Amino acid sequence: MMKQDIALVVVDVQGKLARMVHESEQTIAKITAMIKGMQVLGAPIIWLEQYPQGLGPSIEEVSSLLEGKQAIPKVTFDACGTKEFMLQLKESGCKRIALVGIETHICVYQTAVSLMKHGYEVQVVTDAVSSRTVENKQLGLQRMQSEGVKLTGVEMLLYELVQSAKSEHFKPILNIIK
Repeated sequence: MMKQDIALVVVDVQGKLARMVHESEQTIAKITAMIKGMQVLGAPIIWLEQYPQGLGPSIEEVSSLLEGKQAIPKVTFDACGTKEFMLQLKESGCKRIALVGIETHICVYQTAVSLMKHGYEVQVVTDAVSSRTVENKQLGLQRMQSEGVKLTGVEMLLYELVQSAKSEHFKPILNIIK
């Protein structure tokens, strides 16, 4: 398995909020596809939870895929304000970050912009992020893009990382995306 130079950061896919966001079922399906894809590719995955005592734990669809990993609890909307997150990010050795999760206009947005200020190249996976309203999702994506964050999609990013239909990872990724 080749080591990827990109880490996946899963932002706050928790409790009732995960079920309340715009197009929650599709978003959750895309988030889980992204996690599975990055696992196939051997990329580091960092998993965040916003105030789990209040919002509840990550939903089963996500936590079951990340068994053996510990979610990093945070109270700051910007994950870079959480020491443990910055430590795991540094330990990953990755300078490129892909973000998935909720909510687009709050925690995903603040984390993306802050990561850029810390010198990371940030890609937000647009079909694997959401907010309670489509307007807030769009606003979050627009603001991130205006601040230099790159936009991508699950298929776009995974195939970009696979690079070739001859890759050993092509078939497993194809099966995840189908």
